[in-house]
Amino acid sequence: MTDDEARELKVKEKQEVRASGEQTRPGAVFSPDVDIFESDTEITLLADMPGVTTDKLTVDLRDDVLTLTGDASCECELTGEPLVIEYGVGTYYRQFTLSDVIDQAKITAELKDGVLRLVLPKVLKATPRKIRVSIG
Repeated sequence: MTDDEARELKVKEKQEVRASGEQTRPGAVFSPDVDIFESDTEITLLADMPGVTTDKLTVDLRDDVLTLTGDASCECELTGEPLVIEYGVGTYYRQFTLSDVIDQAKITAELKDGVLRLVLPKVLKATPRKIRVSIG
C-alpha cells in the first residue's frame, strides 16, 4: 500500500471542542471540518454540519469575526437498546477572522445535505487584473 492510499483510508473522527470557559448549555460542542477554496474573485468555505437544519443554524459576522453555530439533533424515534452509536449530537461551533480582502456585505450562505457553503467575495482592489499597456 502506498502512502497516498494509506492517507485515503484514514477517517477523521468528529472532534469535540475543548472550551476554555464555562458552557452555558449542556451537551457536546463539535468543531465542524471545513474545506476552503480560493479563486481570483472569492473564497469558498464548505463546513460539514450533519444534522443541522437552517432553523438551527446561525452565521454571524461581527468585528471581522465570522462565527458558525448549529445545533444537530436526532429526531428519529427508535425502540430497543442501542448497540452502537457513532453519530454524536450536540452543537457545532467555529470562528474565522476575516481580513480586509473580503467584501463582507456580499457574503452568501447556503445549507444543503449537511454542508454549509459560504461564498466570501473579494473586494475589487484585491482581485487580480491585467493592465493594458499602450504604445506611447
